[in-house]
Amino acid sequence: MTDRIQDLPEGHPVTGTRKIGVLIANLGTPDGYDYWSMRRYLNEFLSDKRVIDIPDWKWQPLLQTVILTKRPFTSGANYKLIWNEKLNESPLMTITRAQTAALAASLKARFGDRIVVDFCMRYGNPSTGEKLRGLIAQGCTKIVFLPLYPQYAGATVATANDQLFRELMKEKRQPTVRIVPEYYDNPLYIEALAGSVTRAYAGLDHKPDLLVASYHGMPKRYIEEGDPYYCQCRKTSRLLREKLGWNEDDLHTSFQSVFGTEEWLRPYTVDYVAELAKQGKKRIAVIAPAFSADCIETLEEIQGEIQEAFLHAGGERFTYIPCLNDDPAHIAALTAVIADTLAGWV
Repeated sequence: MTDRIQDLPEGHPVTGTRKIGVLIANLGTPDGYDYWSMRRYLNEFLSDKRVIDIPDWKWQPLLQTVILTKRPFTSGANYKLIWNEKLNESPLMTITRAQTAALAASLKARFGDRIVVDFCMRYGNPSTGEKLRGLIAQGCTKIVFLPLYPQYAGATVATANDQLFRELMKEKRQPTVRIVPEYYDNPLYIEALAGSVTRAYAGLDHKPDLLVASYHGMPKRYIEEGDPYYCQCRKTSRLLREKLGWNEDDLHTSFQSVFGTEEWLRPYTVDYVAELAKQGKKRIAVIAPAFSADCIETLEEIQGEIQEAFLHAGGERFTYIPCLNDDPAHIAALTAVIADTLAGWV
C-alpha cells in the first residue's frame, strides 16, 4: 500500500508533516483573585480525589457549604498580594509561559522545527484538553508530557497524568504519548539547585546559619500507602547538600502547606523555623526544591507566614532563595530529561 496523496480517496483530509509535541503541565492558577474566580479554581482543585481522597458523601457537603463559602475570600486576598497586575495573571502563569518559551528555543536548537512546545495547567486555564487538541491540530502524532514536579506524588504528577489520559479518551485518533518520569535526582537538576544556592549566598552580607529545604507537604498516610514522595524529597536534599559540599547540620528538610486535621509529613516548616529561632539560629535561608516555579506557596506562604513565624520567634535574617523558574541551568536540566524521553523519536 502507499500513502501518496494521489492514491487517497476523494475528500480524504490532507495530512501535513508529522510533528512531535512537548506539553509541560503545572498545577494551575485561578483566572483572577475575585471571589468567583477563586471559587471555581478551588472547587476543581479540592474536588480532585488525588488531592482529597475523602468519600464524596462526606467531603462535598463540607466543601460546597463551608470551605468554598469562606476560603475564596482568604485565598483571593493572598493572590492579590502577589498578582501580576501588568499582565493580569498569577506569577505562576507568567513564569510557566517564560519556561515554555525557553524550552521551545532550547529544543529547537537541538532538534529543529519538528518539536512543538506548549504548556497547560491541571486546574484552571489553559486546560490540558485545550492544549492537547491544539498540538494534535498542529500535526503532532507523538507527544511527550512533562508534569513540572521534580519529585513524584499522587497529588501532583499522577493527577496531571490522569487528566491527560481522560482527554486522550475523547480523541478518535490518539497520538502516541510518553510521560517524562520524575527527575528529583537528575544531576543537572541538582546542579541547578546548588547553583541557585551559591549565587544567593554570594549576594548576602552574612552567612546563614543553615538552609531549610521546604517541600510541599502531604498527609503521612499517603506515604504509608506507597507514595514515594517523602523518600524522593529526602534524597533531593541529600544530593543538594553533597553537591554543595556541606555537613548534615547545614541543610535541614521540612514540609509546608498543611491542610485539615490529619497528620502530615513532619516537621512542619512554619513551626520548624520558629523552633530554629528559639534554638539560636538567627539567620536562615529557605529554598523550595519541589516547586519548579514561584507561586502562591513560595511568594506568599514562605515569604509571608513562614518568614513571620521565624522573625516573631526571635529570628533576625530570613533569606528566601527563589525557585529555578526559567533560569538557564533549569532549562538545561528540563531539556535533558525531555531529550531522554524523546530517544528513538528524533
